[in-house]
Amino acid sequence: MHASATTVRDQPCIRIEADGASALIALHGAHVLSWIPADGREHLFLSERAVFDGYTAIRGGIPVIFPQFSERGLLPKHGFARIRPWTFAGIDQDDAVFALDGDGSDPAWPHPFRARLRIAMTATTFAATLDIANTGDAPFAFTAALHTYLRVDDIAQVVIEGLQGCDYEDTANGGTLHRQHDHDVRFAGETDRIYGDVVAPLTLLDGGHRLAIEQDGFGDAIVWNPGAHLCARIADLAADDWQHFACVEAGQVLQPAVLGPGERWSGSQRLG
Repeated sequence: MHASATTVRDQPCIRIEADGASALIALHGAHVLSWIPADGREHLFLSERAVFDGYTAIRGGIPVIFPQFSERGLLPKHGFARIRPWTFAGIDQDDAVFALDGDGSDPAWPHPFRARLRIAMTATTFAATLDIANTGDAPFAFTAALHTYLRVDDIAQVVIEGLQGCDYEDTANGGTLHRQHDHDVRFAGETDRIYGDVVAPLTLLDGGHRLAIEQDGFGDAIVWNPGAHLCARIADLAADDWQHFACVEAGQVLQPAVLGPGERWSGSQRLG
């Protein structure tokens, strides 16, 4: 794997290349902006209206959600990892490593921690692994996710397979609980579901394209698309952007992770 420094819209980024594939990661949030395997097809959606100011969360790609998913806690929505500067720690055993450390001095999150995002690629696969370590002397609990925006040609034709039998929380419908009986998950209007105890591999079908999605360590999978009505109210999305992405996220949401002093947690998502 080869890594080089570059910029996107005046923001510092790292481009990594391996086996004819490439990925682009902004140091703001360790945010994956692009993944192009060796076949040359972009697999991640990045909004043309995304804000690149070094402060605002970037819309699209793969935001790192830590230590709070959505509004499930006292922190701002989706926590702080996606809006803080990370450092590039170099290549370790063919992984590109990005680092964020906290010393416990933040009143909103007074817990020393070490976060690492590890990116691995082959010609056809992409894997992101989030490692969290408790470097303090007291336990803490957190929720986390890799909020992956997958580029699709037409959301009306998209099918996600592999979630049948899973229970889910329907966030778009007031948090009601349901079971996924159908083999296929399709998108009709706003879709916002948190599926629990996801162990089987998932598959995203987009017309003639097929993408395998696997996760390890993360217990939940979040499926999200804003639909036309909500998309029109999101400033950093164009009115028709909802038709061109499906979020399939690996998350630890329904059951927060708890780390004692010196303990470590890891969760990964693999695409390919």
